[in-house]
Amino acid sequence: MILLLLADGFEETEALVPFDLLKRAKCEVQTVGITGKTVTGAHGIPVTADLSPRDVKGKIDALILPGGMPGAKNLDESPDVDRLIEKTVADGGRLAAICAAPMILGHRGLLKGKRAVCFPGFESELKGATVTKARVENDGMITTAVGMGAAYEFGLALISRLKGRDAAESVKRSALIPDGITIPD
Repeated sequence: MILLLLADGFEETEALVPFDLLKRAKCEVQTVGITGKTVTGAHGIPVTADLSPRDVKGKIDALILPGGMPGAKNLDESPDVDRLIEKTVADGGRLAAICAAPMILGHRGLLKGKRAVCFPGFESELKGATVTKARVENDGMITTAVGMGAAYEFGLALISRLKGRDAAESVKRSALIPDGITIPD
């Protein structure tokens, strides 16, 4: 199962574009409301979460952390997020974070020795990472992206890692995503 965590103040595009792309790839993906059943994005858009943290059962194949402020801060401060990150790592799942959210992985020491990216200004929060100039980085079981403008690349990168490059190419074609948006390696 793939989980997308939502906390009040999340960046809507960073959450909903990857969610939509993963659904198009026929991935089992659900939203988890960290701050409640109805979670309000940074731009006032309410989203009803599929699950509460206590409802999460079974193997976690990937955990996605969208950015946005104060959404990323709210995720960072949640003990439920700690538990879900630990479970994902124990399950051998992928950790994915975009915009400000890679700081959450950095604060937990999960980026040591990894290539990573984030929204400009958060680089110092990526403790132990080699920060690159890429829009999306895949390093081992961690995927990071720079922000809202890279939401399609982030989603396609996740599909490629979870379902294979052919599945990502198929979604890209069927969704009419422009050729200039590439599928990161």
